[in-house]
Amino acid sequence: MTDIVIVGAGAAGLTAGEALRRVGHAGRITIIGEEVHEPYDRPPLSKQILSGDWQTDRIQLRASEHFEAQSLDFILGDPVTGLDPTARRLSLGTGSTVGYDKLIIATGVAPRHLPFGRHLAGVHTLKSIDDALALRSAMSCSVGKVLVVGAGFLGTEIAATARKLGSEVVIVDPLESPLVRGLGPWMGNLVRDVHTEHGVDIRTGVGLESFEEVDGRLVGAHLSDGSHVAANLAIIAIGSAPCVGWLDGSGLAIDDGIITDQFCLATDDIAAAGDVARFHHRGYGRSLRLEHRMNATEQSQAAAANLLAEPENRVPFEPVPYFWTDQYEYKIQAYGITPPDAKVEVVSGDVATKSFVATYSVDDQILGVVGWNKPRELRSYRASLATWTQNVT
Repeated sequence: MTDIVIVGAGAAGLTAGEALRRVGHAGRITIIGEEVHEPYDRPPLSKQILSGDWQTDRIQLRASEHFEAQSLDFILGDPVTGLDPTARRLSLGTGSTVGYDKLIIATGVAPRHLPFGRHLAGVHTLKSIDDALALRSAMSCSVGKVLVVGAGFLGTEIAATARKLGSEVVIVDPLESPLVRGLGPWMGNLVRDVHTEHGVDIRTGVGLESFEEVDGRLVGAHLSDGSHVAANLAIIAIGSAPCVGWLDGSGLAIDDGIITDQFCLATDDIAAAGDVARFHHRGYGRSLRLEHRMNATEQSQAAAANLLAEPENRVPFEPVPYFWTDQYEYKIQAYGITPPDAKVEVVSGDVATKSFVATYSVDDQILGVVGWNKPRELRSYRASLATWTQNVT
């Protein structure tokens, strides 16, 4: 019987374990996680958990009985610290080791930190349940402004939740507009308008220079334009980095993630999936690393199947990427890829009412589509995007 170990106990890791069982793997499956929690869903952390609308049990992905039924063994609260692919052994933080026959890496990403202020009281990042609960408690006690550093998806979602809770919010970001890396400047400026309408003080093209502290506690921030923000709570949302430090010396190819082929394989006996994996997408003709919840599910299923398949039976992973963000009363959804330099064209609906569909095209080829509060109409574009990527290959 082949022993398969999955490093990462999030959505991608759990899905990989379940997919292995579905394709008939009868050997041992061990899932190793850095956190003490059983697998849970992360997207609600910045919204329903942070706001207090949901309790944490609502985001648990499966009941404990399910793991027993699937014969999934867990090692939780013990991070993996090293990999020896020749010996096929993993080193753990407690000093123990775990052997494997085949390995799936689904370690995800970790928040990037500023070079200063990390240990100040009042300065937070958001990745885990524990982070969300700590931030929720801090927001309930906050008497000053909430400073959000970073106007990407996570930063703007946190800002929207903080406004819902009644906090005064300031967002700062050195880039030209919110979500510019994810959706480009035109769509980003629409997001700016929405936040401004809801009372957020959003400052783009402005960086954070330093924090002001009193007795180790945050009381304000100095910005690159010379202004000062009084705040006793700051959330750092300046992006994430793939969790690959433990792979130093392993020999695996690393470049902003674990490099895999079109089958999600880093080697014949090691696969990677989810936020940590950079794979070659034949249809788009480029390597992609997708930090999207749907990709965690789809790529893990593909990685599990291809890891067990004979080489001639492996299937290329060629998804139509899908992601979404919920902010205030708006659901912004996207299929495909949305390069910042793409031409954006509204093809349906009304921008003024924030209910529309827009396409993203490069060289007259539609690569992606974004919808605001148009879920049903948006889905009709997915099939055409899938057909196009298949025809390219």
